Amino acid sequence: MMTLVRLHEVSKEWNGIELFRGLNLEINEGERLAILGRNGCGKTTLLRTILGEEHGGGRIERHIPQQEWGFMRQRSEIETGMNVLDAVRRESGQIYEVKRNLEELEQRLSMSTEADEELLAAYTLVMEQYEQLNGYMWETEVEKVLTRLGLSAEHWNRPYHSLSGGQKTKARLAGLLVSKPKFLILDEPTNHLDEGSMRWLEEWLSSYEGTLLFVSHDRTFIDQVATGVIEFSPDALTKYKGGYSDYKIHKERELREQETIYRRQELERKALEETIRNYQEWFHKAHNSATDVEVKITQSFYKAKANKNISRYHAKQKQLERLERERVDKPREAAKLNMELQMNPLAARQLLALEEVSFSYTGDKSLLRNLRITVERGDRLAVRGPNGTGKTTLLKLMIGELEPSQGKVTRHPQLKIGYFSQELEGLPENLTLLDSLLTLPSMTQSAARTILGCFLFSRDDVFKRIGDLSMGEKCRVAFLRLYFGGANLLVLDEPTNYLDIDTQEVMENVLKQASGALVLVSHDRMLTKSLANRLCDLEPGGTATLFEGGVSDWEQSSKLREVALETRESDDERLRLEMRLSELLSPVSTAGKDSLTQPEHSNERADEAAEIREIQQRLKQLKDKGASIN
Repeated sequence: MMTLVRLHEVSKEWNGIELFRGLNLEINEGERLAILGRNGCGKTTLLRTILGEEHGGGRIERHIPQQEWGFMRQRSEIETGMNVLDAVRRESGQIYEVKRNLEELEQRLSMSTEADEELLAAYTLVMEQYEQLNGYMWETEVEKVLTRLGLSAEHWNRPYHSLSGGQKTKARLAGLLVSKPKFLILDEPTNHLDEGSMRWLEEWLSSYEGTLLFVSHDRTFIDQVATGVIEFSPDALTKYKGGYSDYKIHKERELREQETIYRRQELERKALEETIRNYQEWFHKAHNSATDVEVKITQSFYKAKANKNISRYHAKQKQLERLERERVDKPREAAKLNMELQMNPLAARQLLALEEVSFSYTGDKSLLRNLRITVERGDRLAVRGPNGTGKTTLLKLMIGELEPSQGKVTRHPQLKIGYFSQELEGLPENLTLLDSLLTLPSMTQSAARTILGCFLFSRDDVFKRIGDLSMGEKCRVAFLRLYFGGANLLVLDEPTNYLDIDTQEVMENVLKQASGALVLVSHDRMLTKSLANRLCDLEPGGTATLFEGGVSDWEQSSKLREVALETRESDDERLRLEMRLSELLSPVSTAGKDSLTQPEHSNERADEAAEIREIQQRLKQLKDKGASIN
């Protein structure tokens, strides 16, 4: 297996702070590797270092030309005014430059008043180059991928910067996927993608024949795509086979083994120290109690015994030194969010209800139409649907931030809603973390620091201004506000968007254990699968379908519906084929044609015989397929 990239003792500092050091890694042809690490540990910096955009210590070997690499950043660097189609084509590198040269030469030729042989020769040369690169096929492929990702022709001439975050992600992905680089690097490729687009991307990358290195916090995406996981710590890159679920199993087994070795070594160390201490006490006692006469009388005996014990003593000391050199550290878990959401119980059965609710923004057609949705005590309602179907709008209608165009929203008089917005607006950005807590009644500085420590804000972090925090840190602040909210209904819009996987899993457990009801919008499929006991699927036409059950129940139901539909279609096809076969084999038909000897009738009989064989073969296939389904 060819190694495409090799890292030797790679290190990097940023403003005098060491991000990582002594990193070693091999990336082999055909691997699809996911990098896992906490927010802020330097994953993006590592990708840029591998690309050669950042420089530090150590050495990086790159065994394929960098024009055969593709890189999708977290943020686009598209110049203002460029339309969507050109922005997508630009990602394809060389072929896009040839396309631009061709268009420029075409324009110059159209403006030329007389024949310019030199210009014509240059145009012919570039045209040949474009055809060699399968340029026209590439143009078609770009348009096909854009359409498949939900960016139809009406988007192509729009300015790229007018697109939503999800549409920008799709556009940049389309450009990279079409160019089909041998080595593809993706930094958070699933940001803002809806579930349908993510499933398409998973299928495409799973069949991608090149090598893939990517950073993602989406556990399902890693499971579906990765053939290996790289655990990123400041002093090591450790590679594990399989996806995220396999990685978790490996880590749990490693921790168990480390704990076992550590306990065994601790017992052995204590036993050795006890033995060495006993020898030391024996030497000390023997020296103090022996008289000159005794030593002279029994000198040979004591000398032999002392020599024997000294050699044993030295052997035990060496054994202890060897044990210390090979010592395994006690397994330690990284600092984790430590919180528990206390929700005030509400005795009422129904918390809120939407009755024939429709909504449209000024001058637009209805985004939501005639919705009838109730949220009851104990509900864990997940709102799903493609981007643009109004999921966030529905949540804002529920909490009262928006008013319906038609219909009404009824809330229980004692209902208290805790709202988490994906935009993280409403945070007191001018306050420090500590000051934001000290505004609460009866809050002391000691208690505030303890609470902030539970949310992974320690020491000088507490003096950070909230407006200066990273998005992941602001997420923790938003949960901190929910902690003090005393809500009996949580309405959560993408609560784990900016959290690393470790913190996502903690938050998942916190929400799972929280009493009270919740309404959730999330692209994190594992979170939705873990929490939801009811589903609300929004359709592009503004309607909603409710499903009483969780994601696993819905998947099972969908599978049964697909099987039933497939069975019905197979039955219809089988009936049609059997009727046709009966017609071809009927005595009237064959008798009439056997009496005819003209060549055209002989050809017709041969065609019918071939059709009979085809029908019989297809009927056998349908029978086998039916048996496999059953």
